[in-house]
Amino acid sequence: MNIPEDAVLVRIFVGEQDMHQRIPLYEAIVMKAREQNIAGATVLKGVMGYGASSRVHTTKILRLSEDMPMVIELVDSEAHMQPLLQWLETVVDSGLITMEKIRVHRYGNRNKS
Repeated sequence: MNIPEDAVLVRIFVGEQDMHQRIPLYEAIVMKAREQNIAGATVLKGVMGYGASSRVHTTKILRLSEDMPMVIELVDSEAHMQPLLQWLETVVDSGLITMEKIRVHRYGNRNKS
């Protein structure tokens, strides 16, 4: 799969316990991105954070939180990302979605055997 040098990075900030049809929302997003042939997706688990509620979630032992911040990063062309963004609007109830223009330096394996 090729992606153009000029692409977009979409970040979705959700909670670890956010669900979509009985599966974690972050997992549903990655599976939907794969289904739509988005070039790349990565899920990152935060160790500390807060959102619109201003409630701090942390991995510190004395303040162990069960709903850690999750960040899903997606990369592809802006045009290819649009259908997924429309779907995200319907499934991300409490979260943040950002999009920024990026320049792809390299994508894929250098030496395919």
